[in-house]
Amino acid sequence: MTLFDKSGAEVQRPDIESSLQYDAGDKGIYRHYMQKEIYEQPNAIKNTLSGRISHGEVDLSELGPQANELLSKVEHIQIIACGTSYNSGMVSRYWFESLAGVPCDVEIASEFRYRKSAVRRNSLMITLSQSGETADTLAGLRLSKELGYLGSLAICNVPGSSLVRESDLAMMTNAGTEIGVASTKAFTTQLTVLLMLVAKLARLKGQDASIEHDIVHGLQALPSRIEQVLSQDKRIEALAENFSDKHHALFLGRGDQYPIALEGALKLKEISYIHAEAYAAGELKHGPLALIDAEMPVVVVAPNNELLEKLKSNIEEVRARGGQLYVFADGDAGFTGSDNMHIIEMPHVEEAIAPIFYTVPLQLLAYHVALIKGTDVDQPRNLAKSVTVE
Repeated sequence: MTLFDKSGAEVQRPDIESSLQYDAGDKGIYRHYMQKEIYEQPNAIKNTLSGRISHGEVDLSELGPQANELLSKVEHIQIIACGTSYNSGMVSRYWFESLAGVPCDVEIASEFRYRKSAVRRNSLMITLSQSGETADTLAGLRLSKELGYLGSLAICNVPGSSLVRESDLAMMTNAGTEIGVASTKAFTTQLTVLLMLVAKLARLKGQDASIEHDIVHGLQALPSRIEQVLSQDKRIEALAENFSDKHHALFLGRGDQYPIALEGALKLKEISYIHAEAYAAGELKHGPLALIDAEMPVVVVAPNNELLEKLKSNIEEVRARGGQLYVFADGDAGFTGSDNMHIIEMPHVEEAIAPIFYTVPLQLLAYHVALIKGTDVDQPRNLAKSVTVE
């Protein structure tokens, strides 16, 4: 077979062995692809980690012999992405800065490509895309080559995609084929790759060895932790009944859980068509509190971390105004349920992986709400799996 580019010139492409499995398009015991892909996440994350952790350290030798030199020079990270991938970038900003000590900015690709931006010294461009063909992200990558970035790294689920071919470095998420339009396992495996990259940078930047140790320990435990969440599916399904007649919903989180609230709201609006917004919980007094009433369900992600007491204060603000609360909380966080406050206890998890972990119950909630409302879960209206045009 001969390939040609748009000008008619013959081009060469490397041979790539497909990882597509014969049963990828079979829903099996599941009702929808989205449900199947939610349940595939423990194995998908195992595949993401496979060959990348050795002797208690992250091993990214797949990036090639020049990668260490390039990554050692990095003084700033610029991430561009769209949709769910943007939310994963937002989570990683907290990780890159707090764990690796590297400043990080995250921007929506369609905004980045059309504005004049100042490039920080020794800045690494990271692009995130499930398909590797997202039009705005590709355009942003191409623009970055003109702007003098130190280099580019693609995090993608499709080997041989345009984003992978045009980047200096690439890491595959190895999530397997994702058919449902609303991304699930592609998101959690992106976060898994990003957290491994954070561990690698932390080591190269001379951070305390305990940081990488804690990340590796958390990642190795992650598949079994997600299995624990999936075992609560029936309980989450029962709660979804309370959303079936609602037209709006609010999601709240603090710190690295704020982008998880964003992702939870995106999932709910994508497949149930309920208008959902997400805010950093500390922003309640700056406008969103005016929306609170008995008809506005408020979903909160509440791990047991240093921001818990602040978050409890925000929760009380909602409860005092008659809001209906649904709190996914660490079992040790000390919450007590009431008529307007439903507590869904989550097992304690390692802090490094908490954002990945708390994503899963929000995926299940969105799925069951959409199921009750009778929408097309796998192919929601007006949306496409891969956005290859503006």
